[in-house]
Amino acid sequence: MHDVLIVGGGGAGLTASMLLSRLGIDHLLISALPTTSVLPKAHVLNQRTMEILAELGIAETIYERGTPPEQMRYSGWYAGLAGPTGDYGRRFGLVESWGCGGLSNDWASASPQSQTNLPQIRLEPILKARAEELAPGRVRFGHELTAFTQDADGVTATVLDRDRGQTIEVRARYLLACDGGRTVGRQLGIVMEGARDLARIATVHLSADLSAYARDPEVLIRWLTLPHTSGGATMVPMGPDHWGPDSEEWVVHLNYAADDPRSLDDEKVIADLRTALGLPDHPLTVHLITRWSIEGVVADRFRDGRVFLLGDAAHRHPPTGGLGLNSAIHDAANLTWKLAAVLHGHAHERLLNTYEPERKPVTARNVQRSVENALNHTVTAQAAGIVPGADPEANWRQMRRLWSGLPVDAEHARAVHRAIASQSMEFNEHNIEYGYTYTSAAIVPDGTLEPDNPDPIRLYQPCARPGHPLPHAWLEDDHGHRLSVHDLVRPGRFLLITGEDGHDWLQAAAKLADVWPLDVVRVGHPDGDLLDPRSTWTRHRGHGPVGAVLVRPDRFIAWRAQEATDAPAQLSQTLQSILGEATTS
Repeated sequence: MHDVLIVGGGGAGLTASMLLSRLGIDHLLISALPTTSVLPKAHVLNQRTMEILAELGIAETIYERGTPPEQMRYSGWYAGLAGPTGDYGRRFGLVESWGCGGLSNDWASASPQSQTNLPQIRLEPILKARAEELAPGRVRFGHELTAFTQDADGVTATVLDRDRGQTIEVRARYLLACDGGRTVGRQLGIVMEGARDLARIATVHLSADLSAYARDPEVLIRWLTLPHTSGGATMVPMGPDHWGPDSEEWVVHLNYAADDPRSLDDEKVIADLRTALGLPDHPLTVHLITRWSIEGVVADRFRDGRVFLLGDAAHRHPPTGGLGLNSAIHDAANLTWKLAAVLHGHAHERLLNTYEPERKPVTARNVQRSVENALNHTVTAQAAGIVPGADPEANWRQMRRLWSGLPVDAEHARAVHRAIASQSMEFNEHNIEYGYTYTSAAIVPDGTLEPDNPDPIRLYQPCARPGHPLPHAWLEDDHGHRLSVHDLVRPGRFLLITGEDGHDWLQAAAKLADVWPLDVVRVGHPDGDLLDPRSTWTRHRGHGPVGAVLVRPDRFIAWRAQEATDAPAQLSQTLQSILGEATTS
């Protein structure tokens, strides 16, 4: 019997496999597909995700292959791409995106990792290779789950080995559904709730030299307003060897009405692509055309007995904001340490009950934000005065008002500029991506109020309040070596961080370390096992010199104490509250 069976080899499944390997959990991953995704799909990887991938030893490879930070500083808005006059391709809007390639102090100070961009077709092979390295022979593509049952002790799955045409039976204590909702959730009767079919999109993955037209090397995503068609399109560079205008590959998203039959015909989609870009004869090679609808749905439950839903099986997002793949990876980070704690005998099985109450509200908000981001893009076209079905020249007259400089057009141009500026809700939603919080039985409140936040979408405010992510701070050892406080959290282990006078906590943790997976460190500006040279940790910790915070293995704050009164009892009661009675020591 395996401890865990993972069904699905995308971002959620492969991340879960890697994390379980690091935690010493026996598992098997199966995927019905012959290989990783052939669809470009998701590409933005946020700071929280890169922290997880850094822990798994693959962040540097992803940074090397991804978009250089100076080429993803902005998102730009353009009047088409190319055409017979100089107005075609003219930029009329620019918004800083995802920390502006490292130039934003708020983003740089939030995490030891930076945002990056790597299409899923190039990310997943990196994840798969690392998963196979960590669990040789346990990552099996071309293996399809055809049926499963569960009982009080585990899950029994029937798996078809497509290469050999053989059926095997797999027994596991838990099953992780990372299959996009194709099989497991449906069999369990899990319902996806939310908005569907908000718009129809045809996505074209192509190779072409667009360097003469796609100017502005610092722009990642190009939003094209098309006066000549009354429509819109989105362009994203795909690399792989160069980025920005010199990218060898591109993805172009074309918008269609739900009842437009043109979207179903490849030749017509390619014709529409050439018309949209204003490149009727330019050499290009189309690799793949995919069709999809914008939806924002969340599963009515994330757990059914011994089955847990992760990633697209639990929530599906519009791509706006890039929250889908990131949420899937965060699901895995939340669940795997809890599974390991239970399977290693460090926690009661009820710890697994905290997965849904922690992840479902966060992912539901992410889905809502993704939908709002998508809908907000229509505001720009409306503000610009682009009317569907209108005469192209009438649309162009409205567009030219944006750069005419005439007093009569000033208010019109200002309205469009404000509409574009509002899209920072997508490209600067730092608190959504990084500052989300948890409330569950695996968090022990300390009675403090949630910090006041004047903009809970854009502004991440680091603090060590229970339920919040561990704030990043650069620390120093006695040799002047710098490391992040994040680096102190070891796989599957809690970390108690005390103040500079927290000697009682050190003694308490030492007494409990044989029972609980617990490490301890003393941090302060003037004194400690590690020093806080800029007082960054001191600013965020929310307690004095004798206090302490307890950090979970997923780097979220579990508990905070202001005093060390009866420290052993306080700490023992807290760990027992979170983990329950340990079954082994």
